[in-house]
Amino acid sequence: MKYIGTRGGEKVSGAKAIMQGLSENGGLFVPEKFPCVSEKEFAEMLDMSYAERAAKIIGKLLDEFNEKELLSVCEEKYASDPAPLVRLDDGVYILELFHGPTCSFKDIAISLLPYMFKKAGALCGNDKEMLVLASSADAGKAALEAFKDLDGFKVAAIYPHDGISKMQKLHISTQEGKNVSVIALKGGHDDCLRAVKEILADDTLGVAPLSADSLNVAVIAAQVAYFFSAYADLVSSEQIAQGEEIDFTLPVGSFGNAISAYYAKKMGLPLRRIHCASNLNKTLIDFFKTGVYDVNRELYKTTAPSMDMIDAVGLERLIFEVSGRNYKLTAKRMAELKEGGRYSVTDEEKSRIAEIFDGGFAGEEDSVEAMYDVFIDTGYTMDTHTGCAMKVAVDWFEKNKKDETKMVITATANPYKFPQDVLYAVTGNDVKDSFKGVKRLHAATAMAVPKCLKELRDKLPRFTKTVDRKKLNEEISNFIKQ
Repeated sequence: MKYIGTRGGEKVSGAKAIMQGLSENGGLFVPEKFPCVSEKEFAEMLDMSYAERAAKIIGKLLDEFNEKELLSVCEEKYASDPAPLVRLDDGVYILELFHGPTCSFKDIAISLLPYMFKKAGALCGNDKEMLVLASSADAGKAALEAFKDLDGFKVAAIYPHDGISKMQKLHISTQEGKNVSVIALKGGHDDCLRAVKEILADDTLGVAPLSADSLNVAVIAAQVAYFFSAYADLVSSEQIAQGEEIDFTLPVGSFGNAISAYYAKKMGLPLRRIHCASNLNKTLIDFFKTGVYDVNRELYKTTAPSMDMIDAVGLERLIFEVSGRNYKLTAKRMAELKEGGRYSVTDEEKSRIAEIFDGGFAGEEDSVEAMYDVFIDTGYTMDTHTGCAMKVAVDWFEKNKKDETKMVITATANPYKFPQDVLYAVTGNDVKDSFKGVKRLHAATAMAVPKCLKELRDKLPRFTKTVDRKKLNEEISNFIKQ
């Protein structure tokens, strides 16, 4: 299985794509050809555990990995189902992706990375220490937890200093481990991701820098697996017939989850449409409507902070596909984006995107209303990002009242990561203290409080430094030398 760059110039093994993270000219790696999951293979998946399904799908995308080793790692990391499917209403389901050690969907992919990075490094002959980088509170915390105290690795999480919830900040700043660093960057999520991309391209560090974000094909491969597993759960529980098409609605930030769903479709999953949900930062949604991708806009800080991004960097993979895999055109568009903050696609390309993708956005009150309505009607509690997705799903059904296609909405974080905002949505009560929010949300919902969040009350922040972009490389260099 080979991987190529969206901007051309390279064809590499899956292991090499993992180790590089980005192609030499700054593009993203994509499969040279998409492997197919046959009807027979899918039928076999129905009786498999999540770990077995994940090993099967990941192994197709990264076939250099030893099948038995990969299955063993998946069985260890996915000892319990990390992606259960919950029936919410007639034809509507929630795919809960937040049951990992840090209560975020990022756990599912990142928990496998220690094995995958070691294996890829061995296959590529890497003898350097590896520097694992993650550019958000959720990916950062998941990476810190997965790699803490592991020999041969250092892990640095870079997050926007004023762009995450109080609980997220306490969660990441109290991280334990001898080989970890947590850096608050002045700026937003876009600035953090750009900084990571620049560090990945730096060959003077003396270590091998690797991305734990969806820039990395290893993360994408692991995310593809839960879309197949959700479909298999629907079939095995007789909610749908095998071959019946379904829809997914996803909260969208960098577009990593959305491209993973698209890859699942390319591999044969009967997926009809992918509904993308944004908050007020709706660059992507405007692009779907107009065919013009324009990041020259104001960044809004919302109660769904992981979606507070202007540039959905993973969209480059989709642009590459709908252009007919024209790497020269993709490179030209990315150059236009870098230079002027915008590019456009043709009407034909826009139509190709619209065949599969659509989207909407939720304002602050929109998501609150969606969360409240679901809680009152069903008793189900969701986080703020899932609230945005629910608003978009409801809008779809209101506009398409005769549509009977089953809908799966991905829930990407435990509600207790945003206790005050969720409490306000379901009860109307407003508290300033995060742990009062936890206590009152528990009283209102009887939902169990995750141990990793409950324990934060007695912890003091270990990492408190905030730096600007000019000081970040120095900070990373100092960390590497420790």
